[in-house]
Amino acid sequence: MSDRDPELQALLDKQAIREVLTRYTRGADRGDADLIEAAYHPDAIEDHGGTFEGPASEYVAMLRKILPTAPRMTHMITNILIELDGDRALSECYMLTFSRRETGDDGFDSLTMARAIDRFERRDGRWAIAHRRISWEWNTEFDIKESWGRGMIAPDPSQLVRGGKKPDDILYDVKDAFDGH
Repeated sequence: MSDRDPELQALLDKQAIREVLTRYTRGADRGDADLIEAAYHPDAIEDHGGTFEGPASEYVAMLRKILPTAPRMTHMITNILIELDGDRALSECYMLTFSRRETGDDGFDSLTMARAIDRFERRDGRWAIAHRRISWEWNTEFDIKESWGRGMIAPDPSQLVRGGKKPDDILYDVKDAFDGH
């Protein structure tokens, strides 16, 4: 533990946990399984609310096969509450996920709300998930009706720069340029 003021250390610990959660969702959206893997301790457990239960390493291995060709997704996390207890923490966060399912003539958009209940542990100075449980709260689907504000945002949507999977998303171009200074 640090010699820092306990309140300051609590803020730093909570921020470190928030960054783990945010990098996890970036990994899901960009198809970057390395970011998801880094969110877990090597012996972590993943209980994905009825869709997977077992070692997080097996969950990540499954995602490595799925994410590169998964549909476009956007995860937003909110209502993050973190309760610290020394080198352990309990975190609850709400995840709102939008995904576009373009399946021929029957494409649809899906909006899902879930909650992640995570037991975090700090090991060797690093916060990561030791056990995750997902609770699915609700889901709604609707026809794709992308008009970009009825043309006011983008009269020609084919000119828009769109998000993509690793390494094709603009994030990785910018990171490469940033790392190269």
